[in-house]
Amino acid sequence: MFLKCDWRAPFLGHCGGRDQSRLKILALRRWTNLTLLGLLLTQSASRAAAPSDPIRLNSLGFLPAQSKQASIAALATNFSLIRSADGVTVFTGFIGAARLNLDTGESLFTADFSAFTNSGIFQLDVPGVGRSIAFRVGSDVYREAFTTVTRAMYLWRCGTAVSGVHHGDTFSHAACHPDDAWLDFVGGGSVRRNSPGGWHDAGDYNKYVVNAGVTVGCLFRAWEDFKPALKNYPLHLPESGGGLPDFLAELKWELDWLLTMQAQDGSVYHKLSTRDFGGMILPEHESAKRYFTPWSSAATADFVAMLAQGARNFREYDPAYAARCLAAAQASYRFLLAHPENHRADLTGFTTGGYPTRDDDDRLWAAAELWATTGETNYLHDFETRAKQAREKIDSSWDWSNVGNLGMLTYLFSERPGRDEQLVATLRNAVIGTADEIVKKRNAHGYARPLGSYYHWGGNGTVARQTVVLQAAHRLAAKPEYRLAALDALGYLFGRNPFGRSFVTGLGHQPPLHPHDRRSHPDSIVEPWPGYLVGGPNPKAADWQDVEEDYRTNEIAINWNGALIYALAMFLENVE
Repeated sequence: MFLKCDWRAPFLGHCGGRDQSRLKILALRRWTNLTLLGLLLTQSASRAAAPSDPIRLNSLGFLPAQSKQASIAALATNFSLIRSADGVTVFTGFIGAARLNLDTGESLFTADFSAFTNSGIFQLDVPGVGRSIAFRVGSDVYREAFTTVTRAMYLWRCGTAVSGVHHGDTFSHAACHPDDAWLDFVGGGSVRRNSPGGWHDAGDYNKYVVNAGVTVGCLFRAWEDFKPALKNYPLHLPESGGGLPDFLAELKWELDWLLTMQAQDGSVYHKLSTRDFGGMILPEHESAKRYFTPWSSAATADFVAMLAQGARNFREYDPAYAARCLAAAQASYRFLLAHPENHRADLTGFTTGGYPTRDDDDRLWAAAELWATTGETNYLHDFETRAKQAREKIDSSWDWSNVGNLGMLTYLFSERPGRDEQLVATLRNAVIGTADEIVKKRNAHGYARPLGSYYHWGGNGTVARQTVVLQAAHRLAAKPEYRLAALDALGYLFGRNPFGRSFVTGLGHQPPLHPHDRRSHPDSIVEPWPGYLVGGPNPKAADWQDVEEDYRTNEIAINWNGALIYALAMFLENVE
C-alpha cells in the first residue's frame, strides 16, 4: 500500500505515498555541496538530541481504572510508584523476565501498575535504573491533548488569519493565499476562480482532495462514534457560539473549500497547488501562483463521500447547508457513473504531492455514505456489489490510499433497513478478526505498539488510525483488549517508544522541536506550532530524528492529525 523509498529519495523527493519533492533548492545544494548540508543536519541533530530515559511510558498519563504500564530498557527486578510531591511510596511491584524487542534489539522489562487507581502525579522508581518522568493519573488526562490536536486543524486554516495561545506562547499568521486559484491546467485559461479556505495539507501549504478524504472521513467517524462527548466540547474557534458545535464548525471550514473543487460537470479537481514546493516561509509570504489540477476519479469519489457525510451530519443544525452538500455529492456520483474507469489526474508540470491511487475503495466509500444519508437502494446496491468483491474487507494498516474501511464501517453500523445480512455478518467477523490481529501484534511488541514492527512513511498516523478498527470491534464484541490496545497506541505516540519522547509538538515529554513545518521554521520561533503528530520512524524502528530537513520522518500532515483526534476522542469520557 505504501511506496518504498530508494537511496535517491532525499535528492529526488519521491518517497512514501506522496510525490515528496521537498525543498527543491536544498536538494540541488545536496548534489553540489554535500559537506554544507551534512554540517546543517549534524547541527540540527545535536540540537534535537537528548539522552533517552530507560523508563519509557505514556507521558500524558493514565486513566485511573485502565491499564498502566512502562517499558524499561535496563535490567530491573522491582519498582515503586511514588508520589511526586513528597516521594511517598504508594504502590510496589515486581518485574518479570525480559523479552527481546525484535525491531529495536532491546531487552525490555515491563512495569505494570494497573492495580493502582488513585489520581495524582507520580513517578516510577526502579532500583539501579532511576526515576521516570512525572506523570498524571486522572480521568481527564487526554482533554488537553484532544483540545490542542483538534485546534491544530484550525491553526492549519488557509485563506484567513489564525491565532492561538499554547502554554503562554502565541502562534499566529496573517491571511494567506488570497488568489486561490488559477485554471490554466484545467482548460480555463489564465483565469482565477475563487477557492478559499480549507486546511494546508502538511508541512507545505498546498491543498489535496484525496488526503482530505481520509482526514475528513476519520473526523466524521469520530463525530458519529463519540457525539455525546464532542457536541458540546469547546474548541474556542472564531465560529464558537454560533449554530454549529465547534467540532462540526471546523469540518465545515474544509467542506466549504471542497465545494469549490467541483467542476461544472461534477468532476473534482485533484488538488490545488503551486507547481513546486515553496520555501520555509510563513504562508502569507508565499506568492507563487497556485493552480487547480485536472480531475481524478479518486478525488471525485472521496468528494462524494465527504459531502454525503456532511449532508447527514449537518442536517440537524443547518438543513440548507446539508441540502447543498447532498446535491453536490449526488452530482459528482452521477459523473462517476458516466466515467467508470480509474482516472488519474495529469499532474504534468507539478512536483508537489501526487497522492496517486486506484479508485475502487473510494467509490465503495462514496456509495456507502450516499446510501447512509439517503437510504436510496441504487447506492446500496452499488456498495454491496463492491463490498462483496473486495478481497480484504477490513484493513488494519490503512490511510488515504485505501479508505474502504470507512465505507465498510458506515454500512456495518447503519440502522437503515435493507442490508444484506450475510454481508453484515462477514463484515462483523472481519472487524473482529482484524482487531484481534492488531491486539496480537500489540501483545508481542515490547512497547505495546499495535502496528507491531511495520514502519513506513507516516506510520505514526497509521498507529493512531488503528483505533478506528479497535473501537468498531469494541462496539461489536466489547472485549477490554480492544480499548486497551487503543490506549497503547496513544502510549506509544506519547512516549512509550524507543526514544522515550512524545511524537506530538507541544504535548508530552520532550516533544518534537524541529518538525518539517514551514510555519515553525523562522528563527524567531522558539517552540514549534503545537498539536501536530510527526510521521515517525521509517523504515526501521530507530529511524526518526527531530530534524526539520528530515521530512521523511518528521513532517506533519492532516491525515495523521485526523487519526490522532479520533484516538483521543475515544477517551474524552471517563469510560472505566
